Amino acid sequence: MNSKFLSIILVLLGFSATYAQSILNAKSPEELRQMREQNLTVTAKGDTIEKDVTPMDYGFINEDDVLYSKVVWEVIDLNERINQPYYNSSDGTVYQTLSLFDALKQGIESGEITEVFDDEYFQYKIDNDAAMSALSRSDTTDWYWEQKEQGLDMSQVADPGLDNYVIESDKIKMVKVKGMWYIDKRLSEMRYRILGLAMMGPDAQSIGRGFEGADDYVDLFWVFYPDARKVLHKYTIFNPQNSASKVTFDDMLNARRFNAIIYKSSDALGNRSIEDYLPKDAQAQLEESHRIRGTILERENDMWNY
Repeated sequence: MNSKFLSIILVLLGFSATYAQSILNAKSPEELRQMREQNLTVTAKGDTIEKDVTPMDYGFINEDDVLYSKVVWEVIDLNERINQPYYNSSDGTVYQTLSLFDALKQGIESGEITEVFDDEYFQYKIDNDAAMSALSRSDTTDWYWEQKEQGLDMSQVADPGLDNYVIESDKIKMVKVKGMWYIDKRLSEMRYRILGLAMMGPDAQSIGRGFEGADDYVDLFWVFYPDARKVLHKYTIFNPQNSASKVTFDDMLNARRFNAIIYKSSDALGNRSIEDYLPKDAQAQLEESHRIRGTILERENDMWNY
């Protein structure tokens, strides 16, 4: 059996029964939730220990072993059925997961993820506070000022007249993925490595202000993927076929268990997006995406001709 196919099967099946063991060994629902939040598990002696959440390191790639490479930008539509595991799901007790967005958000808030950028080329780094502030906005209404003029203590008022706009997980409908396809001459095969992720949602600073295009999706932040792996390896995806499986976001993304459309690739003309040279033609853009993917995969068959 092809080794790649076998590895994908192993990822999907998941041989660990962490969640099943946790609910069977927990003495109370509160203890279960606490263990889950602190990434703890129960030993045979009844002791709680911290789970190993360290992902397997990427192997070193010698530049001389890279026979061919191409960087591509893709967009994942979370409305597609195959991509829905990246949403959060729960049965209330045994199984509870975060969405991919919430996992990244918690990693940024806690400081575990530090390589956060404002652009897809990882040139303009932003601090964690700036990344979080981009996800919410509060506005004062006329009612707020009317109450304040009356000398009321706004902290004690039931309706202070504040409008809060927060980007939650349900507003994230697309994810951008930047990665590199390359041929490893030493292994004689085509491989793929994720370089970055961007969550796409409405701009919190424009919502409710009546701006044109306020509902358009924007890149909320870019995360350099190698820096986020440890965080994403802590959270499992929802597997409706087997609640006892332990497949993490890192496993899924590295195995390319998602459907995505290429919207840009590295080229000699400044990494143009497909929309730039095929504007206002969705069918032609989709065909061009398939063409780029096809040329990349054909390189593996023809690698020894170069």
